[in-house]
Amino acid sequence: MRTYDRALFARFGLATSWEQESQSMSCRKGTIRGLHFQRPPYAETKLLRVVAGAVFDVMVDLRKSSETYGQWDSIELSSAAHNMVYIPRGFAHGFCTLTADTIVLYKVDAPYSPESEGGLKWDDETLNIGWPTREPFLSSKDRLLSSLADLASPF
Repeated sequence: MRTYDRALFARFGLATSWEQESQSMSCRKGTIRGLHFQRPPYAETKLLRVVAGAVFDVMVDLRKSSETYGQWDSIELSSAAHNMVYIPRGFAHGFCTLTADTIVLYKVDAPYSPESEGGLKWDDETLNIGWPTREPFLSSKDRLLSSLADLASPF
């Protein structure tokens, strides 16, 4: 399985120079990670795929000039489907694990910068995301994220 082809991506206007590749492991089904983003100048384009298990993957448009600002979309990614998602800069991103022992692999085109981290809370009433769980396992950091209404979008 080919997971990246520079020429093919360029043909569709998705030319990206990947800086880092990372992997996350979630042991529990129903874990939500996110919704995360990096502020400029460390804003990231992401290419994600699941190498073990499955996730309900969510992206939220934070680009102020976009017709879809504040709207979300989702896709189910799984190791069985061999699919992936490309998320451009200017989007918050998160996922909910649909299986135990889920591994997500992702490439980003900017180096990680802790000072540039931002995020939205998973259960933001304005977004009203249709997560597959109402009682997720969350990190302590993700419990403290703010709402879209409180965000001064940097995009």
